Amino acid sequence: MSYENILLEQKEDGIWLLTINRPRALNALNIATLEELAAAIDELEQTADARVLLVTGAGEKAFVAGADITEMQAMSPLEARDHSNRTIGTFRRLETLSIPVIALVNGFCLGGGCELAMSCDWIIASDRAVFGQPEVNLGIIPGFGGTQRLPRLIGPARATEMIVTGRQVKAQQAVDWGLATEVCIADELMEKGLASARSVLGRGPLAVRMAKEAVVRGQDLDLENACLLESEVFGVCFSTQDRVEGVSAFMEKRKPAFKGT
Repeated sequence: MSYENILLEQKEDGIWLLTINRPRALNALNIATLEELAAAIDELEQTADARVLLVTGAGEKAFVAGADITEMQAMSPLEARDHSNRTIGTFRRLETLSIPVIALVNGFCLGGGCELAMSCDWIIASDRAVFGQPEVNLGIIPGFGGTQRLPRLIGPARATEMIVTGRQVKAQQAVDWGLATEVCIADELMEKGLASARSVLGRGPLAVRMAKEAVVRGQDLDLENACLLESEVFGVCFSTQDRVEGVSAFMEKRKPAFKGT
């Protein structure tokens, strides 16, 4: 499929890269871009050799600087609610994609951009990255999941303070707070992302998918039911040939040859 506002490409065997490609608009998320993001998720779900997805923004200035305010300016309350619901649905589909998704944040990561990054499984930030939910400056609140995902990542006190003041935080503070996992110099961001993705490829493909599902699905369950979910998924792993190969390779002190079966 061809896209106008995003790029979707295979970087290496098993590793795909999705780039929000509107650098002149600081990669702002307009409706067309969000529709293409949803279509790209469709494509990835049907791509058998996709095992890790990297998400980034074009250019050096921004991952995504926010939603497209020009489009939102003319929205009625009902249109705004529907736009929020659609986008939250798209971000949730990214969050529950069966493969790990890594955000590579290379500049401004604000508003809808921060919400997009938080929908990924983890975030690697360049030393130029800046995170924030500044919607209150426009007289609105985050509408793509920010009021819900940010507290889950950094705690309700810090999240509330960021959201109600519009405060922006730099990369190292984002790491210290648990919003991002690591920070690197800007020129090394893509290689850091690829290295992180490669570290996934040597693991059992089915186990990786099942582990992600257990983490994502269990977050909003109480501990008892979340652990029951883990036990079910753990048991399913024992039905796979990858489990037989992995245990055999460990016992024989050799590298496993996983086949994803």
